[in-house]
Amino acid sequence: MLRIMLAILCISAAFLAHADTVLVTLEKDNALAVVDGDTLALKKTVKIGRRPRDIKLSPDFRKIYVATSDDDTIQVLDAETYKVIGDLPSGEDPETFAIAPDGKRMYVSNEDDNQVTVIDLETAQVVKTIPVGVEPEGIAVSPDGKWVVSTSETTNMAHWIDPQSLEIIHNTLVDPRPRAATFTADSKQLWVTSEIGSTLTVIDTESKKIVKKIHFQIPGVTQALVQPVGVIVDDRRRYGYVALGPANRVAVIDAQKLEVVDYLITGKRVWHLAFSSDGKRLFTTNGASHDVTVIDTGRLKPVKSIPVGQWPWGVAVRP
Repeated sequence: MLRIMLAILCISAAFLAHADTVLVTLEKDNALAVVDGDTLALKKTVKIGRRPRDIKLSPDFRKIYVATSDDDTIQVLDAETYKVIGDLPSGEDPETFAIAPDGKRMYVSNEDDNQVTVIDLETAQVVKTIPVGVEPEGIAVSPDGKWVVSTSETTNMAHWIDPQSLEIIHNTLVDPRPRAATFTADSKQLWVTSEIGSTLTVIDTESKKIVKKIHFQIPGVTQALVQPVGVIVDDRRRYGYVALGPANRVAVIDAQKLEVVDYLITGKRVWHLAFSSDGKRLFTTNGASHDVTVIDTGRLKPVKSIPVGQWPWGVAVRP
């Protein structure tokens, strides 16, 4: 009997470990692609608002938030039915956004208005608009909830916003055209990609000083094509991954030594990335080849390409 129970538990654990649903926004199809995280096959495509880009899940995984840029709103979808259940007042042309760890606020980049819109998710009302640098793009909230950072593409800065006062406290100069930003799980570092600079800037959260700049150079690839965009770091801070745009590669970075250890081939024009819930897989959106690359993070190898639709942009994983 004990052996049978153990076998059932093992089977259940294996099932749960691969029960993810991968959600991908399709910029040209005005749709959401739903991919089975077990079979790695496209399950269905759901029509949503116009020009969907960034996508995030609520902390309880019950809601899906999508920036529908041409509708000037953040659409709210039920995570079970994929039906639109609401809209948030995001400001003009929302592209990227971040959600506070407690799920109470959302911070939205408004590139055309040079501002960050702060939304109360309980009331669905705008709390404040914060003037930032020219063309804000990336935005991130530290896991400890102490900082919000907005990156401005033309000002070439990371703006440190205090979530209590909702004021900019500090600015860190980075390389040209910063695109994405992410904090490490321990909130001790901020990683910022610079598309034109072909670099990743690692910043110490406490001092706001630059720890290191990592340059990307790929043998056989024209340097102008090496355009870092999306960035993600695993929870153990073992590896970080940077999407290199039209270089069609993801850079793998030793997150302790802060050195590039490999370049992994993906589809064309890789944009953004998301881990599976167990961290064993990494999913990348590849706009120009209209697919998602699946990377085995244990072997650091791409294992599959999944066609999903026209111009995949954002990606999120629901356990």
